[in-house]
Amino acid sequence: MANVKITETVLRDAHQSLAATRMTTEEMLPVLEALDAVGYHALEAWGGATFDACLRFLNEDPWERLRTIREHVKNTKLQMLFRGQNILGYRHYADDVVEYFVQKSIANGIDIIRIFDALNDPRNLKTAIDATRKEKGHVQVAFSYTTSPVHNNDYFATLAKQLEEMGADSICIKDMSGLLKPYDAYDLVKKLKASVHVPIELHTHYTAGLASMTALKAIEAGVDIIDTAISPMAMGTSQPPTEPIVAALAGTEYDTGLDLEKLNVVSSYFTGIREKYLESGLINPKVLKVDVNALRYQVPGGMLSNLVSQLKQAGKLDQLDEVLAEVPRVRADAGYPPLVTPTSQIVGTQAVFNVISGERYKIVTKEFKGIVHGDYGKTPAPISDKFRKQILGDEKPITCRPADKIKPELATLREKVKPYMEQEEDVLTYALFEQVATKFFEERKAKLYGLDGKNGDAELGVHMV
Repeated sequence: MANVKITETVLRDAHQSLAATRMTTEEMLPVLEALDAVGYHALEAWGGATFDACLRFLNEDPWERLRTIREHVKNTKLQMLFRGQNILGYRHYADDVVEYFVQKSIANGIDIIRIFDALNDPRNLKTAIDATRKEKGHVQVAFSYTTSPVHNNDYFATLAKQLEEMGADSICIKDMSGLLKPYDAYDLVKKLKASVHVPIELHTHYTAGLASMTALKAIEAGVDIIDTAISPMAMGTSQPPTEPIVAALAGTEYDTGLDLEKLNVVSSYFTGIREKYLESGLINPKVLKVDVNALRYQVPGGMLSNLVSQLKQAGKLDQLDEVLAEVPRVRADAGYPPLVTPTSQIVGTQAVFNVISGERYKIVTKEFKGIVHGDYGKTPAPISDKFRKQILGDEKPITCRPADKIKPELATLREKVKPYMEQEEDVLTYALFEQVATKFFEERKAKLYGLDGKNGDAELGVHMV
């Protein structure tokens, strides 16, 4: 058994899970060299919700963040999370946009692209896989782990084999809700090892309190890489903590080879960040506790806070338990999609409407109709004809890959973004988040030229979407 490798998530998923992705590049800068010196397999530093949060909340250019991190991290691979045909947005994009995004991600410093699809529909992964291979990046394909009458370890082993044949350089078990239990993890890794020949990585969350035990059993079964977060930004809805796992494996056949003294430098820095976030309310103590109900309802942390917020707005917070009980029923009706962005939000919102309207599917959201219609891809289990008719009426579902219906978009997007263009990547920022990007570009232009300059305020606002 080779040494276990560690991917550190503190620059992406750890603060996405605990602090709504609000860590700034400025907060990352002082610790980048220390992170680089540890000897991690990779630093997960980009993608997921970081792109949206940079623009929407931090007034930062996500591309500039990536270049800055790359400049200071010379020895460690940088990894990003990529939502297949959704890229980092919330709808499917044309193939030319997906290909260009992959190209620019790698050109700006990404080494490993972790590609996943919410429904585990391989058709939604193909373009991103092929584009990453073309750009000589490392293709890591993740499957969204879940449990249901159609999901079991044999299902995932078969899926992993298909993903390997499509060009995956490694496979990731993406357990976004912290549902994977230790002995199930052991069995799953054993089955994956028998099915594929590429390295296996485990990504899990501490939400239900299982993550470190699950990681240890996966290691005993032969997993190659584990995702962890430095301890001040670990546990709760984040990943298992890095240092205890390194300490637990030291001197064994699984020894990570990482130095606890070097990790302590990183940990000391993030202790200060954590305290700052707790004081400001950016980290809510609620996300730090173990919630074993995650195992009952399969509701990831982010989805739970969304449900609470929707019910609060409707003045129906007392119906939370009913909504949580409704989520698995809606999920079953919709063909058992794994609950991860965007399906978690879609199923959750529909469950809220079913409960507060007093009648199931009296109100049906456009997005839920989209799942039933096939707009997000093929669901893991077929949706019954009776239910489909209830939701869609006489409208026929699509059976092709959803992106086959999207015409090339890049040329049109280039025209639209021309008034703001400062760098090639701006067209991709605009493609993903049109309104938020436009506002960001307006403010950047004002800063660059000053409001009285040649591109002054007379021109600003003309192209607001």
